[in-house]
Amino acid sequence: MLGLDKKDTTLMLVVAALALLAPFILNPFPEGSAMAQFNAGYPDLMQRFAIYGILAIGFNILFGLTGYLSFGHAAFLGVGSYSAVWMFKLLSYNVIPGIILSVIVAGLFSVVIGFISLRRSGIYFSILTLAFAQMSYNLAYSVLGNPSSNFNLTNGETGLQVYASDPQILASASAPEVPHLFGVAMRSSYQLEVGSWLFTFNAGYYLCAVILMLSFYVSVRIFRSPFGMMLRAVKSNQQRMNYTGLHTRPYTLAAFVISGMYAGLAGGLLSTMDPLAGAERMQWTASGEVVLMTILGGAGTLLGPVVGAGFIKYFENIFSKINEGVLHQWFGFLPDGMESAVIWVVEHFVGPGWHLTLGLLFMLVVTFLPGGLVQGGQHLWRLLAGKSRKEEHAKTETQSTPAE
Repeated sequence: MLGLDKKDTTLMLVVAALALLAPFILNPFPEGSAMAQFNAGYPDLMQRFAIYGILAIGFNILFGLTGYLSFGHAAFLGVGSYSAVWMFKLLSYNVIPGIILSVIVAGLFSVVIGFISLRRSGIYFSILTLAFAQMSYNLAYSVLGNPSSNFNLTNGETGLQVYASDPQILASASAPEVPHLFGVAMRSSYQLEVGSWLFTFNAGYYLCAVILMLSFYVSVRIFRSPFGMMLRAVKSNQQRMNYTGLHTRPYTLAAFVISGMYAGLAGGLLSTMDPLAGAERMQWTASGEVVLMTILGGAGTLLGPVVGAGFIKYFENIFSKINEGVLHQWFGFLPDGMESAVIWVVEHFVGPGWHLTLGLLFMLVVTFLPGGLVQGGQHLWRLLAGKSRKEEHAKTETQSTPAE
């Protein structure tokens, strides 16, 4: 189907099912219950799952296939965000022009950065991309963001946003004054109550989900193409390829540009959630986050980056909201002294300390599952499949043994 073999088609269908049914899958607990704290089926978080999944998929094309570790992808994320907001200011709140421009500008920006950075490899390449990202952050924060200047592209620390005085030359009087897709506001939602469960279907999320599926499909085709095989060869032994007379720079630059365009697309989608672009999206911590997502999920695998992005964003948004009041609800059945002791221990791993829990999990994954969470899932599947085969084989032997 669509040029994919049976295995990739199955994987594509799994991703499509997870994306489309996310409002149900991410709300396993009834509203108002003690466990509802762990529900993640609300629009803002679901959109972040999809957007950062796109960002990680693009980063995996560079890092997972070629082995080039970039610490500068936040620059493309920020450039995409600024480009989309400028389209909102100049044309209209329709998200299509903004998304298209974010991909184009991020692609052009990545050509420049990639052309220079790819002259080096290994840690030197990583340092170069980090330097470019920090320069981009400082440009957006101060040089190109001085409100008193005639060349104010980013609006500095305040952030770029849409004002009533902006031209919006293609705006329609009937269109909503928020980001929309041909009149359908990205914030518009439909809620479905089924017993004690509440499911929310959001227009903005489903736009991001469809783009996520398309992005995943493109990444599968790249992984299975001759181009993808060349990138794997670069990762395996680039020096040997150069000795054969094959010039690898065009392939690595193409991978870098494609990866940057994915990041620009993610940045544009972030602006459709909230039409405000700030320089904080270009900080080095944002670049480090996508590295963690890819490694945690499984670098070089198709599904790993999406899993890693969802895992980290879930911890960031769910575990960070668990406060002392929630803990008292959970452990209120314990005697007073024991309750206070347990809460004192647990509160260091949730709320503001959620990074500690994530760090411990990351250490465990890197130590015991170098292939990421996907490797863990594969081990579990083989274990269950092997146990099932053993039971079936034992049953067959029992049935075939003649009675004495």
